[in-house]
Parts: sequence; C-alpha cells; structure tokens
Amino acid sequence: MGTKNSDLSILDLAAGYWSAKTFLSAVELGLFGVLAEGGKTEPEIRETLGLHPRATRDFLDSLVALKVLDRDAEGRYAISAAAANQLDPKHPSYQGGFLRMHAWQYGVWGKLTDLLKTGDMQAHTDRDFNKFYSRPESVRNFMSAMDGANSAVGPALAEKFDWTEVGSFVDVGGARGNIAAVIAKAHPQLDAGTFDLPPVKPFFDEHMDRLGMTDRVTFHAGDFFNDSLPTADVLIFGHVLHDWNDEQRTALLRKAYEALPVGGRVMVYDALIDDDRREPANLLLSLNMQLVTPGGGEYTGADCQGWMREAGFTETSVLPLTDADSAVIGRKTA
Repeated sequence: MGTKNSDLSILDLAAGYWSAKTFLSAVELGLFGVLAEGGKTEPEIRETLGLHPRATRDFLDSLVALKVLDRDAEGRYAISAAAANQLDPKHPSYQGGFLRMHAWQYGVWGKLTDLLKTGDMQAHTDRDFNKFYSRPESVRNFMSAMDGANSAVGPALAEKFDWTEVGSFVDVGGARGNIAAVIAKAHPQLDAGTFDLPPVKPFFDEHMDRLGMTDRVTFHAGDFFNDSLPTADVLIFGHVLHDWNDEQRTALLRKAYEALPVGGRVMVYDALIDDDRREPANLLLSLNMQLVTPGGGEYTGADCQGWMREAGFTETSVLPLTDADSAVIGRKTA
C-alpha cells in the first residue's frame, strides 16, 4: 500500500500497525522459539502452534516480506539471518522479553485518544510492587525485558563514561543488577552496587550467580522515595525518571545530591527527546510511557538539566550513549 512517488505516504502511515501486529502476533504465538529449533513447513507450523489454515500461509509469507523470516525452495520457514540474534531464545542478544512487553502494549495504544482527552494512563496495571514481586515468573519476564531493552546501554556506559577517578557506583532502581554487572566487569577497580526494593534481592542473587558476579556487585535494599540512597561516587538512574512526574524526578535528584560526596556525580539515562522535538522515535516512546504510567514520559536533556539545577547540581552535561539513549550527568561541587 502507498504511493511510491510521494515523499510522505499517508496510507502507509495509517496502515503501519498491520506490520507491527503481524510481527507481534508471531511473538505472542511463540513462532520464533519454534523456528529456532530448525526450519519448518507451513503445515508443521500450523500443527505445532495450533493455527487455522485460512490465514497461516499469508501470515508466514508476510513475515518473509518483512524480512523477519526466510522461506527456502522446499517451503520451509526459518528465522532470517538479519533477525536471528534478537529472535533466537538461545542467543545472548535475544529480545523476547522486551517484545512480549510490546505485544501487551499494543492493546494499550488503542486507547491513545482516551489519553489525549483525559491525561490518564490507559494501562490497567497493578502499581503494588510487593504484590508484583510475589509472582516470580512474571518478575523474571519483566526483568528479562528490561535487560533486553538495556542490552546496548551497559557496554556504552562502561566505555563512554570516564570511570578513571571513580571508586564506587550504585545503580538506583537497578533491578537484578545487569547494568551494574556489565560496568563492574569492564572496570574491576570499581565497588559496584544496585539499589532496589527488598523483594528484588532473590532475583538479584539468582542473576549474579548466573553471571558469576556474586562477589562483585552488592545489593542495597530500600525504596528510593522513602529511604536514603546509598553513598557512592556515582549514582545512576537508568530508565527510572521516565516513570515519574516532574516533582518526583526533582525529589529523587535531591536525594541523590544529599547522598553524593563533594565531587560525586549523578547519571540519568533515558531515551531523551531531541531539543528541537522533531525526531519521532523518542517522542512516540514518550506517548507510550504516558499510556502505561500515571505521570511518566520522556523529556529533553535540557529538561533534566533544569531538574538537576533545582536539586543543587551546578555542573551538568549530556553524554550520548546509544542510538536511543543519552545520559545527563550532574556533578556536586559543594
């Protein structure tokens, strides 16, 4: 669909959800896990996944056309080479948890008009974190999704930030410690820590044991709104501030200022909106955060620097990390 010679195809824009939903249905069905075990024909896929014959062939060939699957001369379907790293559950770069989250969010996006009219979040989620952490498999899936979303951020933080004069850092809201472990592994001189709610600790212990980092990263238990933050040379807030409103963001940065020594730094990374507000990806992500949180959303680097100044930080800067994420850094000078 679309007008090939048009600079902007309104029809392609309107029908963009067709491709997204086709792909996300494949995620929901577990198609990629099945094909990771080896190529299969359409009848084999139908039998394995319990699909009706009416739409399956068009569904699979649509995924071929979208370059997610390959189809050989014998009609066997396999994950394409271009997509294999992110869609094969056995690969370290597997994005399954993050993609399942997108599949859930797809339905929420159908309520965007309601958000625009009311300003209210549209996802019916339970914000009782203690109740959430009582469901271990749901927690593991969520943390897997977050680690997938952050897969490029950890190495970028380890490489692009100057850690030479840093002795310690704590990742605030760092969940099971994946980012802290990546940084600690790259910089063995650092005293590394993660700060999160007490029910997170069993998942942290499990993950650190799996990574062989049990003796390298320390878990600090607490609630960042109600408890003091640990003291460290660097405090990191990664994909945290976008969950909260401006007042809460400033309050968290004040707590960071109080916990840091003179010369210490706070690092906030999120999918920053460009200052000119013209690049679509992070603007759309901001709408997504507004759909699923009561007061969250993305923001510009200038916005975050303003909150840091309100909190007491006088030296601030922006450090690009990945195609999606940038860090805003504030130094405590007095």
